[in-house]
Amino acid sequence: MSEISISPLGHTWLLDLDGTLLKQNGFKNGGDEFLPGALEFLRSIPEKDCIVFLTARENSYRRATEDFLNQHEIAYHHIIFDLPNGERIMVNDIKNSGLKTAIAVNVNRDAPVHIDFFIDVSL
Repeated sequence: MSEISISPLGHTWLLDLDGTLLKQNGFKNGGDEFLPGALEFLRSIPEKDCIVFLTARENSYRRATEDFLNQHEIAYHHIIFDLPNGERIMVNDIKNSGLKTAIAVNVNRDAPVHIDFFIDVSL
């Protein structure tokens, strides 16, 4: 399980789909399927936050992917398709207060989703 402290500010969540929230290649093998805990995790993200899904899926899967997320009432702002299969590298600044504005959480592929976050008002 991963536990992260986040500030009370609004957040941008950059979330991988396949192998992280959805079963790896499920969209190619009969249909998408949430990994255990993924749906609950997604629904725990505050409504004011921005969700951006990242995926190496080809854009030709856009409609099926969007339909699946909409059928499960998953709110999101963007999905970026056709990404390379290598590392995802985020570079962001540190606020004058010392708040680090980038957090990375790596999980095992197709493992149950257990990411707990809590608002730390001291950040």
